[in-house]
Amino acid sequence: MKLHTIRTEYKYAELTENNIEKNPLKQFDYWLNDAISAKVNEPTAMSAVTVGVDGFPDSRIVLLKDYNENGFTFFTSYNSNKGKAIAKNPAVGLHFFWPELERQIRILGFAEKTSGKISDWYFSSRPVLSQIAAFVSDQSSKIPSRGFLQSQFENVKTEMGSKNLKRPENWGGYLIKPVKFEFWQGRESRLHDRILYENKNGSWIISRLAP
Repeated sequence: MKLHTIRTEYKYAELTENNIEKNPLKQFDYWLNDAISAKVNEPTAMSAVTVGVDGFPDSRIVLLKDYNENGFTFFTSYNSNKGKAIAKNPAVGLHFFWPELERQIRILGFAEKTSGKISDWYFSSRPVLSQIAAFVSDQSSKIPSRGFLQSQFENVKTEMGSKNLKRPENWGGYLIKPVKFEFWQGRESRLHDRILYENKNGSWIISRLAP
């Protein structure tokens, strides 16, 4: 396959200083609602990028579960690779890509754990089987086989029945407090629109970046 011949021209929309919100959270809200309305695949999926404990950047897909003026929230195991990375270096990158709309959003910020109350609330809202999965999975650790994991899952499922589990102490939320946003709109001839928001002393400064 000749990969260099694969090419798509981007003509869906434009992004200019005249048609953006002055607050990046409002612009994010606008674009996310567009993605949901357009029924893009997994509109809340985002890549969470950390600096691993080995010094290498590490990326994985997580799901955005909440956002507001304080930041962006997702939930995971605190013992996972990303949890260990955040404990050492709280600088985190988030990346949304909606190819159907020819759009990307990149967010840089600092992570902190959500309160136990918020983590308890979200954990209790999950389906029982998802609660069991979080309970039995020592995320990112090496296991002998799929069968080993399935066996643990079935054992807890049998023990608990339809009862809700208590949230494991090593599982909960992270709030990413943003300091930079970049909104990317694909444009024809690769002359893409890139709008950067940077937080300077509590105010958002807007710049255009070369594509």
